[in-house]
Amino acid sequence: MPSSVPLPLSPLPSTAISSPPQPPKLLSSPTISLSPPAPKLKTPTIRSRLSKICQQGQPHLARQLFDTITRPTTALWNTIIIGFICNNMPHEAILFYARMKKASPHTKCDNYTYSSTLKACAETRNLRVGKAVHGHFIRCLSNPSRIVYNSLLNMYSTCLSSIDGEMGFSGFSDFSYANYDVVHKVFDTMRRRNVIAWNTLVSWYVKTERHTEAVMQFRKMIRMGTRPTAVSFVNVFPALSSLQDCKNANVLYGFLVKLGSEYVNDLFVVSSAIFMYAELGQVDLARMIFDRCLVRNTEVWNTMIGGYVQNNFPIEAIKLFLQAMLLDEVVLDYVSFLSALSAVSQLQQLDLAQQLHAYIIKNLATLPVIVVNAVIVMYSRCNCIHTSFKVFDKMLERDVVSWNTMISAFVQNGLDDEGLMLVYEMQKQQFKIDSVTVTALLSAASNLKNQDFGKQTHAHLLRHGFQFEGMESYLIDIYAKSGLIRMSQTIFEKSHTEDRDQVTWNAMISGYTQNGLVEEPFTAFRQMLELNVTPNVVTIASVLPACHPMGNIELGKQLHGFSIRHLLDQNVFVGTALVDMYSKSGVINYAENVFVITHEKNSVTYTAMILGYGQHGMGESALSLFHSMQMFGVEPDAITFVAVLSACSYAGLVDEGLQIFDLMEREYNIQPSTEHYCCVADMLGRVGKVSEAYEFVKELGEKGNVLEIWGSLLGACRLHGQSELAEVVAKKMLEMDTRNMTGYQVLLSNIYADEGKWENVDKVRKEMRERGLRKEIGCSWIEIGGHMNCFMSKDEEHPHSDEIYEMLEGLAMEMKGAGCRVFKSSNPEVISNFNE
Repeated sequence: MPSSVPLPLSPLPSTAISSPPQPPKLLSSPTISLSPPAPKLKTPTIRSRLSKICQQGQPHLARQLFDTITRPTTALWNTIIIGFICNNMPHEAILFYARMKKASPHTKCDNYTYSSTLKACAETRNLRVGKAVHGHFIRCLSNPSRIVYNSLLNMYSTCLSSIDGEMGFSGFSDFSYANYDVVHKVFDTMRRRNVIAWNTLVSWYVKTERHTEAVMQFRKMIRMGTRPTAVSFVNVFPALSSLQDCKNANVLYGFLVKLGSEYVNDLFVVSSAIFMYAELGQVDLARMIFDRCLVRNTEVWNTMIGGYVQNNFPIEAIKLFLQAMLLDEVVLDYVSFLSALSAVSQLQQLDLAQQLHAYIIKNLATLPVIVVNAVIVMYSRCNCIHTSFKVFDKMLERDVVSWNTMISAFVQNGLDDEGLMLVYEMQKQQFKIDSVTVTALLSAASNLKNQDFGKQTHAHLLRHGFQFEGMESYLIDIYAKSGLIRMSQTIFEKSHTEDRDQVTWNAMISGYTQNGLVEEPFTAFRQMLELNVTPNVVTIASVLPACHPMGNIELGKQLHGFSIRHLLDQNVFVGTALVDMYSKSGVINYAENVFVITHEKNSVTYTAMILGYGQHGMGESALSLFHSMQMFGVEPDAITFVAVLSACSYAGLVDEGLQIFDLMEREYNIQPSTEHYCCVADMLGRVGKVSEAYEFVKELGEKGNVLEIWGSLLGACRLHGQSELAEVVAKKMLEMDTRNMTGYQVLLSNIYADEGKWENVDKVRKEMRERGLRKEIGCSWIEIGGHMNCFMSKDEEHPHSDEIYEMLEGLAMEMKGAGCRVFKSSNPEVISNFNE
């Protein structure tokens, strides 16, 4: 029976041989060297020579040497296959394996052959060859080793989780693993499983977004006595963050700490744990792990900086980036710069953006396209769109993301025409439009509110077969904003009921409200509830504006109650919509209560409340609230100033209003618009300073040549009976625009009627008839007993019209008896006829 003790590769020392001691021999010649004899060199084997050549990065040379061998052994075949894989040449490894199979039956494959080839299949995502190799070793190996099964698990996991796999599906949501899971099936066939197999299985579940199963398999591994490695935790942490499971995240990290410093200080584990806690929103715990890490590499720094950015802590992210920048041992890479650029984008500080851009240019020899794209976004978010375009224009190399980034930046900054021109240029330069480009196109079409362009965009999508999630909602929004609400309704109704998500319903409800359809939003809202689609904050904020045109405060209260029950009332958009609804419905105290209890407020919330105060003549309250905005760190915008100037106008607070008008440009750098000038003209005119208002409008020059500004002045002329100035103003308005003069012509006619100048009234009416102008008939309504009653001038369609007119005549008699005059003119019949 041969001995199991391995033979020594070199001669044993003399002391190891048991022999009687010999007397020392005399030296026969003094010229013999006393130095120890040189060790006998071992001749390198052909396998070691091939392996060394592969290690030197010359696998093709190793193959040439291999080709000179007459009958190579399996070990030599394996050496070349492994050499190709180690030199990132997996395709050549697969081809060499195919050559080896053809050499059968002279050469037999072993466990290392199949294991290495399966690794090559995984790296090339070649599922077809991987399946063939699986079949080969089933037929050729009676007892495959664990290393083969581990490689097989890895091959299936890698290939099947890749979109380029050959399973015929494009996403894990489209494929059910409940009935057939080849990775788990292979795992179940393994008689002996080590931690590598368990790690691959857990990783597979995470890749296929089955996070609960991933955690369950990790627990099962621990229960079965398999000691986890650092990779085990790296694999399972993403499952916990995806499940938002803070409790088990803490349990698993505590278990990791118990396993010792080898696990705690592993940089892959540290980076993964920081990322997990950042995803869970536990930034303080992520920072604690970061601070306790003894040695940090670039990835650890990047993960912590990215965690701050992800959780909207841009200042902390910038501080940490600066800290890393000052350390010699930390080499910042493009990921570091991407996180810093995102942080500055959140801060929207132009000075900081320019400094960071300069630092990146100095420290990166060549700027990767992905970094330049982030620079474009940063300047766009800092409201410096021209600098964004300069950066884009100077790019030597652009990808589709570069074009989409610049197009989206234009659209988001209100430069829709420029965005559309860039789409045209993108196509000219042979870049293919994708769903991101189309989304920007649809947003631009929605902003422009142009019916023709909306139709053209829709036709382009149909011609090129574009279809992506949310496309219907974009189209509904485009047509609704351009006034084609029936087209929106057609698209909405063509979509399958089960396919309508929150966004689609919200787009339709918002479209109805924007187009002044007061009953349809509530009908759609009820249908949404009946189909068990849960409304969100956008739904409530979209349907609430439909309450006050109906004069239906009860519906508004019901929606308010719904938002409280579903914990939506504290959202800033819902709170703002409630304030607006109550104030416009005439219950300003309800609006005040909602405003006070809403924790989150932005400039729009303050604007809605200020506007409400103004509409109710509470100018002092409006001014007080405006001044309190600074105290709470809320920056007023241009619309806020329109609201507060209107409030001053309603309340007759001229001096205060003029001070705020001056403050707007001087301190807040907001350029006055037509709306602001209208407010000032109206404010001066209301208190009788009609001449000052006229001078103010004249001094505006070209900026004042807007129909609405002069229209405010014309209203002041009627209010204070200045018919001569009214004629001057009306003449000026006719010079500017004759198409949109209907309302102002009616106002001028009423001024003449108030003065008893009936010839002038007839003249104005004649001019209106000649131009084809006609006053729109006014409409009012009131809800009684759940039924909406609408009224128009000389309306006789109401079933109770006789009783209504009888009541009106009685009220008119009572008013006359009380000394009231229904009309200032002595000829009410003229006005009545004109209103027809």
